[in-house]
Amino acid sequence: MTILRMAVLLLCAISMNAMAQRKGGDDISGPYNVVEGWADNVCGPGWQSGSTSGVWAESADRVYVFQRGCLPEIPPPDSIVPERNASGYSLSASDPARHPRWEYNLMIFNRDGELIESWEQHNDLFVRPHRVVMDPRDAERHVWLIDDGAHMVYKFTNDGELLMSLGEFRVSASDESHFGRPTDIAFLPNGDFFISDGYTNTRVVKFNKDGEYLLAWGEPGTGPSQFDTVHGVAVDNDNRVYVADRANSRIQIFDENGQYLDEWNDITFPYYLYMSGDQNLWVADGETNKILKYNLLGQLQNSWGTFGTMPGGMWGPHQFSVDNEDNFYVADVHVGRLQKFAPKDGVDPARLVGQRADMSH
Repeated sequence: MTILRMAVLLLCAISMNAMAQRKGGDDISGPYNVVEGWADNVCGPGWQSGSTSGVWAESADRVYVFQRGCLPEIPPPDSIVPERNASGYSLSASDPARHPRWEYNLMIFNRDGELIESWEQHNDLFVRPHRVVMDPRDAERHVWLIDDGAHMVYKFTNDGELLMSLGEFRVSASDESHFGRPTDIAFLPNGDFFISDGYTNTRVVKFNKDGEYLLAWGEPGTGPSQFDTVHGVAVDNDNRVYVADRANSRIQIFDENGQYLDEWNDITFPYYLYMSGDQNLWVADGETNKILKYNLLGQLQNSWGTFGTMPGGMWGPHQFSVDNEDNFYVADVHVGRLQKFAPKDGVDPARLVGQRADMSH
């Protein structure tokens, strides 16, 4: 083949690629497309979801959502700036006018966004829903709910039978049997678990699989093993514990007995930590509204996310989850909504939030 012919073919390929590439766009949702209209508005006409704080995709057909009741619907804002901070409304609010209609706190949706279960029988257990979590190694798929306003951590069967309650309802303390606004939970392979505790307390508490207290560490401050708003926790395959030290703009890393190992600084406002099966730590930043990917050396690999109320925008990605088909779900705590995202065609898999270990192939 002559050099001239090779050049012509190359120019043709470049031209065809340019013709195929979409014009415009501002990549609001990164490697995903928003699935608009998902899910059902269960609160009914004139109402909308309250502060949406938790989401866990057990599968594409069983997506758990933990929210703070229902709020009166407000018209869409004229700009992308929200007109109401939904997270200021819950039963913990001192002003009764900020108490939502208290129903649809824990819901389960199928792949089409249709409501298939709602645990209305448990609404009186909740004050300010915070997270919904499962132990990825648990074959029975128990459901753990963390409510920081109630100062409680609950364990349920997969279909909603209450099995265990840790803490004392609406009583805050810092001892072996109480919490001070707990925020999250993460598990070791043997079923032992860590509670990040929390907004009032500044510690991480370790329990055995039966819910018996083992140890705790942390105190107020900015030094190693000191915290200011302990907002999330995750564990890697080497049993290292990653803690979202939110107001100190960092993640601290410990061994499973609470010994300080390292810290990653300059992470503006880490809301949520998610360890993918391929051992990358994904972080939701509540101030920059970005989803951040770090390797376990603490090196930023990529990020995406945009502030706003438009589809794909976020104001407070409080928890996110990935199902077995790589769909991504995010609980938008300040707007008060759940969003579902589907991977774009041909996207680099490294840009997608990885599945959990129990889903990875």
